[in-house]
Amino acid sequence: MPELPEVETVRRQLEPLIAERRILGFRVMPGAERLLRGRSGTEIADQLTACAFTTVDRRGKYLGLNLDNGQVVVVHLRMTGSLRFRAAGCEEEPFTRAVFELDHGDQLRFIDVRKFGTIDLVEQMQDALPELGPEPLSDGFTPDALWQALRGRTQPIKAALLDQRNVAGIGNIYADEALFLSRLNPEAPAGSLRPGERRALHAAIQQTLQDGVAHGGASFRDYTDVDGAEGEQQYFVRVFRRTDKPCDDCDATIRRIVVGGRATHFCPRCQPVRQRTRQIKSTRPARRGSADGTIKPR
Repeated sequence: MPELPEVETVRRQLEPLIAERRILGFRVMPGAERLLRGRSGTEIADQLTACAFTTVDRRGKYLGLNLDNGQVVVVHLRMTGSLRFRAAGCEEEPFTRAVFELDHGDQLRFIDVRKFGTIDLVEQMQDALPELGPEPLSDGFTPDALWQALRGRTQPIKAALLDQRNVAGIGNIYADEALFLSRLNPEAPAGSLRPGERRALHAAIQQTLQDGVAHGGASFRDYTDVDGAEGEQQYFVRVFRRTDKPCDDCDATIRRIVVGGRATHFCPRCQPVRQRTRQIKSTRPARRGSADGTIKPR
């Protein structure tokens, strides 16, 4: 699934291409109706036609395409979705699920192999979003803000980072990379972090996400940008999908385990299991679907 760097790359590329462009039509391909989550393509087309795009926002892994009538088109790419801007006359592409017809004959296409992505038309972006934690590249994301999300959590730190209610936008790639950079074992209880470890993790999260944006995102499998090009972050990862390869820092062998149901990659020498971990007794109220205050990653 595209994570924050991939979605931010799309946002930066897309905004100058569609700003002030008039929408002349909108259509959803047969068989892709669930993309609209219960609304009809005709209904949305009626509301979009004659509107113009203005700016493009991002919240976590979601894109908000703002319209001049005050509404927002909220796009979630999920596992295999991508937005492609295509000039007039460009040939059709496989797996195109929806098309925004723009002035001058150009198109904004939503392409999705597995049809898990969604498009919502709402009054405010927040109306289409689940509960999300702080933005990790924002000024408000401080070591204390990170700790407020993690304190009292007994689940592994890797699982806590994947839960979008704790920090928005982090997925499997950047969680593994941030934990390596901060030298934290992925199975360490989230609420057990010491002050220095919190600061290290905070800095590592921001660094890995900034690196991902600088390299245009990671294209391990399906992700492509607005032009259909792959990102380059996959060439710079330190542990993710490097199972049985030597660690760049110490030559130990990178291991793969499963944490919270997700494949997890780490260096056992650089990220050792603690000999002693203080006991955590959570005082947090249980979240939905949890009896003990622990949470499962989304």
